[in-house]
Amino acid sequence: MNIEEFKKLPLMGIVRGVKEEAIGPLVEAVVSSGLKTIEITMNTPKASSLIKKMIACANGRLFIGAGTVLTLDELHLALDSGATFIVSPILVTDVVEYCAKNSVPVFPGAFTPQEIYNAYKSGATMVKVFPSRYFGPQYIGEIKGPFNNIDLMACGGVKANNVKEFFSHGASAVAFGASILKNEWMEEKEFSRIERCIKELIDGYYG
Repeated sequence: MNIEEFKKLPLMGIVRGVKEEAIGPLVEAVVSSGLKTIEITMNTPKASSLIKKMIACANGRLFIGAGTVLTLDELHLALDSGATFIVSPILVTDVVEYCAKNSVPVFPGAFTPQEIYNAYKSGATMVKVFPSRYFGPQYIGEIKGPFNNIDLMACGGVKANNVKEFFSHGASAVAFGASILKNEWMEEKEFSRIERCIKELIDGYYG
């Protein structure tokens, strides 16, 4: 992942529990929507092979990473699979430090001011504020008061009608998952619906 390129459209999709047969059409829907960045969580069955398949299908059109990385073993498996960035729901210090040392963009999760500061000090590229749905965009604004030098990625509760508000309150990026990247839609082959919803989110960002 080129972090400066990511910042041009700082929206990240999270895919969890996807089946192998959905990868190809999902990639095409994501690319057609205009989204540039997506992750597959490591607690998805066969995550490593799915990451490899997504990379092959995308053929350079997407930044593809690994989420829910909780151990060094999972980190190395993700990187060996071709993941170009790493996301976690919490701060796993040795994972973040390894990524920072090896120039791998890493987005550890945190919520309280202390957790956010600890993640930043460990070497986070951005700190994923998770779950952000409960306090909303205003919480991002409060955090940015004392921590104006820390890039924050809001995760949870991000929708087309509030995505702009997260950025206006100081978010550097947002992430979204099952609200749009629904496994039931994939199983029902409603990839055009996924594409349309991602486009609406992107439109909300630019709006």
